[in-house]
Amino acid sequence: MSDGVNGKSVLICDCDGVLIDSEAVAARMLVAELEARWPDADVEPVVLPLLGLRIERVLAGAAAKLGRTLTPGDIEAIRRAVEGAAKDAPMVDGIEEALAQVNLTKACASNSYTDYVEAVLARTGLVRFFGDRVFCADNVELPKPAPDVYLAAARTLGAAPEACLVIEDSVTGVTAANAAGMTVLGFIGGGHATSAQIDALRGVGARHVFDDMRSLPALVEHWRMSGALNLH
Repeated sequence: MSDGVNGKSVLICDCDGVLIDSEAVAARMLVAELEARWPDADVEPVVLPLLGLRIERVLAGAAAKLGRTLTPGDIEAIRRAVEGAAKDAPMVDGIEEALAQVNLTKACASNSYTDYVEAVLARTGLVRFFGDRVFCADNVELPKPAPDVYLAAARTLGAAPEACLVIEDSVTGVTAANAAGMTVLGFIGGGHATSAQIDALRGVGARHVFDDMRSLPALVEHWRMSGALNLH
């Protein structure tokens, strides 16, 4: 495949659900916080389809769907509770070994806040793979599903979008990376994954969906050699 105008290929990873197994933790905390405020509402079926969006958008969507309201103080408190719980989530099984075997420049592009992502990378030791190549939605105009954070990563790293391979676990993230003109792999190995997610991720542009990070190095190599990942 072409490595772009300057010969650089880049692997870009989402954080939550790809590097750390935090989405299930975050979902449980979101549901618990909203149930505490809306004890008579059936919260979980509304929240789960919104995972991958910014917490503020999840909360706004849930409130609108259920005909409820949240104060700015509620929103800030829930965000801090969710991030506090997710910060201690374990690494995705196999991610450390996989990243060590992939000989590409690596970046992280997340819909979460920069301080949270940097804390996660420092705690897990994964920062050694990414350095300062961390791009978060609080530093661009629009969060995922807009492509802004992925385009910012490519631009900063001097890589053409078509020379970027993205690992995402949500419809929101796959939509964003696909809109940026990048090849996207869908990962469903986290604790929050469901069988329905396979079709959902493919439906918004994931070239291939996998559930074991140990297969990532081979998938990256296949992409580098052929530029095609229409494997099913």
